Amino acid sequence: MVKSMTVQYWIGDFFVDLSRNQITRKEQYQTIAPKALAVLTFLAQNQGKVVSYDELLSEVWPNTIVTPNTLQRSIAQLRKALGEDSKIQSYIKTHAKQGYSLECDVQWDVPNEIQSISAHKLEIQKELNSKYDPHTSQEQPYEHESVTETKKKLDIETNPSGAHSSTQNNASTVSVVSQVKVKHSNIKRIFSIAGIIILILMAVDYFSPKKTIQLSFDKLQSLTATDDKEFDAIYSPDGKYIIFNRYIGKLCINNIWAKNLETQQEIKLTKNLGSYSGHTLSNDGKTLAFIETEDCRKPLDQNKFYHLKSLDFVKSLSTPQAPNLILQCKISQIQKSVWLNNNDIALLQKHSKRWKLIRYSISDNSSTDIYELKQGNLIHFSYSSSDNIFAIITIHKDNKQYIDILTPDGTLISSNKIEYPPEISEFRLIYPDFDQIYKNLVFGTGKQLFTLSYGGKINKVDFPLNENMGSIKLHPDGKKLLLIKGPYDSDIASLPRIRPKQKESLLQTNTGQEYSTIERSIVGEEHGIFQPNGNLIAFTSERSGEYQVWITDGISPHQISNFPIDTYIRGIDWAEDGQSLLVNGNSELYQVFLDSTQKSFSLSEPITRLFQWNSKNNTALLTARIQGVSKFLEYNLASSEFNVLNEKKISWALRSEDGRLIYNDHMNRFWQSGPTEDQLIEALSNQNALGRFVMKGNVIFSINSDNQLWSYNLDTNLFEIIRDMPENIDYLTDISETQFLLELRVAAKKEVVELSSNE
Repeated sequence: MVKSMTVQYWIGDFFVDLSRNQITRKEQYQTIAPKALAVLTFLAQNQGKVVSYDELLSEVWPNTIVTPNTLQRSIAQLRKALGEDSKIQSYIKTHAKQGYSLECDVQWDVPNEIQSISAHKLEIQKELNSKYDPHTSQEQPYEHESVTETKKKLDIETNPSGAHSSTQNNASTVSVVSQVKVKHSNIKRIFSIAGIIILILMAVDYFSPKKTIQLSFDKLQSLTATDDKEFDAIYSPDGKYIIFNRYIGKLCINNIWAKNLETQQEIKLTKNLGSYSGHTLSNDGKTLAFIETEDCRKPLDQNKFYHLKSLDFVKSLSTPQAPNLILQCKISQIQKSVWLNNNDIALLQKHSKRWKLIRYSISDNSSTDIYELKQGNLIHFSYSSSDNIFAIITIHKDNKQYIDILTPDGTLISSNKIEYPPEISEFRLIYPDFDQIYKNLVFGTGKQLFTLSYGGKINKVDFPLNENMGSIKLHPDGKKLLLIKGPYDSDIASLPRIRPKQKESLLQTNTGQEYSTIERSIVGEEHGIFQPNGNLIAFTSERSGEYQVWITDGISPHQISNFPIDTYIRGIDWAEDGQSLLVNGNSELYQVFLDSTQKSFSLSEPITRLFQWNSKNNTALLTARIQGVSKFLEYNLASSEFNVLNEKKISWALRSEDGRLIYNDHMNRFWQSGPTEDQLIEALSNQNALGRFVMKGNVIFSINSDNQLWSYNLDTNLFEIIRDMPENIDYLTDISETQFLLELRVAAKKEVVELSSNE
């Protein structure tokens, strides 16, 4: 029989509150999608009986066409909330080809007194969990007793027998009910204490969220569908348009476009191509602001200029506009512009090594510092226009990530260390966006989606996709979000190593290609390097669903690593004996052997890039993030000690055969270490390495932006253009006695997609 009036009930020792969409146990609550709770409730109403799939679908999704996967996701979410899985079915049991049943006791008639106490305790617990001292990350003491003591007192007074909720069953619940009915005075005192505490907490932190919503998404829709690359998509404040950057082919410049989500019309907003990023619309939807940097196709012989520009969004919907200059920065870097409620624009600005949050006033043509860390760095910020607050992702002096909540004038409301779940690497940088409706933030790690509370708590979100996505932006209604998806498709290829005078005799393939593809898939194959004194090639690939290390003999590739979901790999290098590789996976170092065993190295700093491994000395050239600042290091894996080589922004670095250090900086200049100071290699001033180069003996090899393969001998100072290369070659990755190893670009399409829920 359907109990339509019942909004609260018990399943075992789990308290289900339909009015709040929550399941609570041991004073820990989880917010569950309404449809999933509807499934649970229908199973509870038929406790002990097998309910068919069709019955559940018609009851929970009436007059709606949904796939069985939708029901399966709801069951999976419920099992996770109840602490079970498909193998351990102590609550929800699967009956093959029949349906599901709820195999535990259900209590519907929960006394009002217990409901009231549970609700008040839950509200207090939620408030207490969000209150931490910004400097110590500990709970704040109040005037006469600590919050912890108050929590203990409430536990004792609402459970006189001293039993914890984890041991409650139906019998103990009845016992508590009888005691509560006798002790009405205790209940009144509890309500008084609860009311006082809630008032205090509201006064201490008005902006703290009152609850965490468990989002779920089950619908995916592509919003763009071209052969170009789209990035940085945002919604307009009214949700009618999306605005995004569109890159054409291999060009590193773009135009800003808009799409009307009602008519599906796409409109080019900018008159000319440029290096545009970080766009934001004013709250009235009339003006678009964004950041433009110097043309990335020009040789970079100085620091980039950064311009804050704007255009009339309404006019540009009719005719592409030339942007207007608002602010120019010549000696500092700016990124990510966000329009504030008072018509100022918030920006991240970097002088030297550290970022700070500033507020720029268009009317006064002046800027004000909002927030910075002397020991640490700012990584990302998001702004809630509904609550007029900032959430800033920071790295503090303990090298851990925090979420700092601020008012627009820079007043720190709270600062909490982010508590990373097992699904996320502890060094993973996150870039969350505010959900204006549910008062939390949302971020992705590639194939997983999470919410982040103001107190640093992370919860996983149902996510119906199995490919990498990024650049999350929430819709103003909080029920949809934009993502960028699309794999980068590259192959491992080889090219015969032929001297210039022999170039005429080079035979091309039937397709006109001079190279041979060694490893091909529909995803990225990267970092190909030859095995020392062997016939294997190591490379990284996502062909098995996650980025892993692979080896191949040119015929039969196989995977030798087993990294978890959403792993990112930033560099691999062979040991001298060719029997293992050093891998930078998830900002940590691993030694992966050919038999698939691996050894991890305990590091206190996240590794941002591995360049080279000297297995004989057990040292590695790499960059690491220390208190949020990137530093170039030589790391001793045996002693866990490191030597800071410099604090320049390094693109690539290697040691020559005789030990000389060669590196390429962010302006594509080549440097060689010297006895007193590093020396600029003048002969390579106009030969950028497009991100990396290769050393063979004491000779540097690379490909420049004109697609020319060149070499430079450190001993003789001889520079030589070896040959022209195909335009679809991204990098030269290694050299053997007879072959060049290349990374071949096949496709780099990116598109804007929208995730939403049918609920």
